[in-house]
Amino acid sequence: MNCRDNCGACCTAPSITSPIPGMPDGKPAGVRCVQLGSNNLCLIFGHPERPAFCGGLQPSVEMCGDSREYAMTWLATLEQATAP
Repeated sequence: MNCRDNCGACCTAPSITSPIPGMPDGKPAGVRCVQLGSNNLCLIFGHPERPAFCGGLQPSVEMCGDSREYAMTWLATLEQATAP
C-alpha cells in the first residue's frame, strides 16, 4: 500500500523517542514532526538521519483506513495501548 496523499498521520500521531533533525529529543504523540513538509511528505525520507521508527512504520489498510482522521485515531489508540 502507498501512503495517502496529503495525510501525514504517521508523522503526527505517534511519539518518537529518537532524535529527529530539528527535534533532538524526538517528539511527543500528537505533535507534528518538524520534518513533515507543507504537502505532508517527509522532508528526510530516504536520508540516514531519518529515525528507524519512521522507516519501520509502513502504511497498511488496517492502520490507514479510508481517511487521515481514521489513521490519526488508529495511531493514537495504538500509542495509548503501548505507552509505558
